[in-house]
Amino acid sequence: MTSQENKVQSLSGTPTTSLPAVSVLIVDDEPGMRNFLVKALAKRFALVESADSIETAEEIRKRCHFDLLICDIKLPGRSGIEWHEAIRESERRSDIIFMTAYADLETAIEALRAGASDFILKPFRLEQMTTAIDRCLERRLLARENFVLRREVNSVFSSGSAMLGESPAIKDVDEIIRRVAPTPSAVLIEGESGTGKELAARALHQYSGRSGAFVPVNCGAIAAEILESELFGHTKGAFTGAQKARDGLFTFANGGTLFLDEIGEMPLGMQAKLLRVLELKAVRPVGGEQEVSVDVRIVAATNRNLEEEVKEGRFREDLYYRLNVLTLTLPPLRDRSEDISTLVHNFSRKLSQELGLPPVPFAHEDLQAMAKYSWPGNIRELKNFVERCILLGRLPIDSFPESHKVREISSPLPLQERGFPDDWPLDEVEKHHILQVLAAYQGNKSAAARQLGISRKTLDRKLQAWDETRPE
Repeated sequence: MTSQENKVQSLSGTPTTSLPAVSVLIVDDEPGMRNFLVKALAKRFALVESADSIETAEEIRKRCHFDLLICDIKLPGRSGIEWHEAIRESERRSDIIFMTAYADLETAIEALRAGASDFILKPFRLEQMTTAIDRCLERRLLARENFVLRREVNSVFSSGSAMLGESPAIKDVDEIIRRVAPTPSAVLIEGESGTGKELAARALHQYSGRSGAFVPVNCGAIAAEILESELFGHTKGAFTGAQKARDGLFTFANGGTLFLDEIGEMPLGMQAKLLRVLELKAVRPVGGEQEVSVDVRIVAATNRNLEEEVKEGRFREDLYYRLNVLTLTLPPLRDRSEDISTLVHNFSRKLSQELGLPPVPFAHEDLQAMAKYSWPGNIRELKNFVERCILLGRLPIDSFPESHKVREISSPLPLQERGFPDDWPLDEVEKHHILQVLAAYQGNKSAAARQLGISRKTLDRKLQAWDETRPE
């Protein structure tokens, strides 16, 4: 074992949490260093491979993509900084940590300009390497999440509307969002659970033109004792378990929007600290001495009546007025039933793609039945219902609880109760029965096909054979 390995191993800490989905490629011309890093990192990652040169590394990369490359700068042949295939590749970009025992300031600057995610001097401790890896993976995860969120948001806003629907209530919400989005003012979004408060917050960010990220945080889902650290960050050693410094969500949202969901769940002590940050536009990490300026637009949301919470002493009055520059109230789904058809078809299209299953055809009377239901869980309940329909391949409308029906959902139209003459051939009985069911459903082929237990295509084929045409 080399002296470098002895130093690394003797000072190594406990391996951090396993991350099995990550692949790592180590490039170093020293066999001892390669073997040590492979052995140490194989405990954390599903795939760890090594190479002794850029040329060998490129051969390995042709058959497998690696999330992280750990590369020595001084190598036989091309140096790590000259590894243009990995550095400049845009479609399969990997994070790169450069290592070197011969570094000076100029080399470090050159490595960072080349696209290095981090830079480590040899000899190093394993703890330094794992810390650098964690930083890379955290940034990569955040970048992936932001990409997915932007794609989802862009798909929603491609229709040109901030909120999906044509009802007067949602049109008013859409107009307010577009008007206030470009301003830096705080917005308080109120509404029942499941009405789309986070979607409205994303719309405010989307139309704000802010270059930073949209960072959501559920104040009720984070333990009170760590909420301050999550929001403002902490320094190394600030509390037990703080083995390294960490930025808070305010820092991640710098230049963008911080969405404080369920703000009514925030403890009173934390409310006072949040108020100070909003007033000074600066955060002080837990354990830190200096404040760091931040440019963050605050959007808060709650399903509680904060005015009543203030009267009961459960929410600070000064923070309430600081957040309540503008209140955006989202209507419950029962008050915008005319939007159900649009929402159902939108959910059906997206969910069928995600699940890899064919969409369920929704007949006019199906949508009418949905419009008569009160949807106590609002849009979230509607989306879950559509997903259940796709999974079952049918519409379990009879599963709606009676207590939540606004009006009684009508059952399928009754068919005439009559038989057919005994001397009719079977084909003639089938034809008259199908036409009778089609008439009962007022020509709706999709609904009639479901009632008959056949596909829409089969029904169309039979009608064509009988030279029968019926309206949709």
